Amino acid sequence: MTETLDNTGPLNIGQAAARSGVSAKMVRHYESLGLLPTVHRSDAGYRQYGEKEVHTLRFIRRARALGFSMAEIAELLKLWQNKRRASADVKRIAMAHVADLERRIAEMEAMKQTLGHLAHCCQGNSRPDCPILTELAA
Repeated sequence: MTETLDNTGPLNIGQAAARSGVSAKMVRHYESLGLLPTVHRSDAGYRQYGEKEVHTLRFIRRARALGFSMAEIAELLKLWQNKRRASADVKRIAMAHVADLERRIAEMEAMKQTLGHLAHCCQGNSRPDCPILTELAA
């Protein structure tokens, strides 16, 4: 059986979700992806979670908040659970993610500039001609 946070017994999915800040739906999703190991079930078939699973769910939630992909999170989880890991492997994943974020920010800045220019060129009056729609249709 799984150890719990307060030693009063196993947590159900709702309790584990509340303690980790992840919805029950996402707990099931993470389990289906293999990010969260399959947990023990009660005789009635209910999932039973403990401290270890809640801690893992918090790790996943924080990684998602930083924008890591599910594949990156899977790699990070493996590294986190491997006490013999090389921090260089973790840094490689983080720096690749930083580079991806920088690329996406640059793309969004370009979109913002283009849309701002088009909006500036649009008269915004009752006439039908509109450079925004003209650009979208080009």
